[in-house]
Amino acid sequence: MTKRTYYTPEGGLPPQTQLLTGRAAFTEAYAVIPRGTMSDIVTSYLPFWDKARFWVLARPLSGFAETFSQYIAEVQPGGGSDRPETEEGVEAALFVVEGALHLTLDGQAHEMTEGGFAYIPPGTAWTLRNTSDTPVKFHWIRKTYQAVTGLDHPPVMVVNENDIAPIPMPDTDGGWATTRFMDPADMRHDMHVTVVTFQPGAVIPFAETHVMEHGLYVLEGKAVYRLNQDWVEVEAGDFMWLRAFCPQACYAGGPGPFRYLLYKDVNRHMAL
Repeated sequence: MTKRTYYTPEGGLPPQTQLLTGRAAFTEAYAVIPRGTMSDIVTSYLPFWDKARFWVLARPLSGFAETFSQYIAEVQPGGGSDRPETEEGVEAALFVVEGALHLTLDGQAHEMTEGGFAYIPPGTAWTLRNTSDTPVKFHWIRKTYQAVTGLDHPPVMVVNENDIAPIPMPDTDGGWATTRFMDPADMRHDMHVTVVTFQPGAVIPFAETHVMEHGLYVLEGKAVYRLNQDWVEVEAGDFMWLRAFCPQACYAGGPGPFRYLLYKDVNRHMAL
C-alpha cells in the first residue's frame, strides 16, 4: 500500500521580511485558510486541557456554515484532558495526523496513531492523553447531535484509514475515491467524515452544488479548487470552509495524490 502522508501545522511566526501577499480569503460563500496563517499567535486554549493548544479552523456562523466546529489540536507529552467536552449533546470525530494518543471511551482504552479515526457519540464519557514522548496532533470536529425520535445514537467507532479500502467513484478508473468511516445508509449519523483522494489529473467534472456544508483540510498534495465562481490554488495544510450550496469542483495537480479530510452534515430534514 502507498504510504499516506498527513500535513500538520508547525506553528512559529513568519519573519518580519515576509511579504503580506497571500491566499487567505473570506467571502460570503467560502473561506480559505492557508497553512501559512496557522502561526503561534492564532492558537486558542481550552478549559480542562493541559499542555495543549488549538488552531480553530471553523465555528458555527449565522448566515454562513452553521453546523460544526473544527480544530487542529496539538498536545505535548503528558498533556491532554479528563474533561475534553464541556457542552451537552455534542458528538465528536477525531482524526490523528501526527504522533499517537491514548483515548478512553466509557472506560474502554484505545491507542490511536496517524490515520486513526474515532467517532464519539453525544453523552460518551471520554478522556484523551498523550502518553508518548513526542507531540500529537489531531483534528477535532464537534457538532450538536440532531436526535430523531425512533433512532438510537450511533455507536462508538475507533478505526484507522489505513485499514479501510477507498471506494472509487463510478467511471473514474480509480482516479477519485473516498475512504468512508461512517456507513452512508446508517440514518443514525447526522454527519459524515471521510478522506477523499484524487490521483494526479483527476477532476470533479461538474460544479457540485448541494445543501451540505463542508470543511476540507488538505492532507497531501495540491490542486486547483473551484469555490463559488473562483478558482483557488490549494496545497497540503490549507483549509477550505464552505457554506451550503457553494459550488465546488477540482483539478488535482500532482505529482502525487491530492487528499483531504472532509466533513459534511447529512441525513436530517432541513430545519423550518
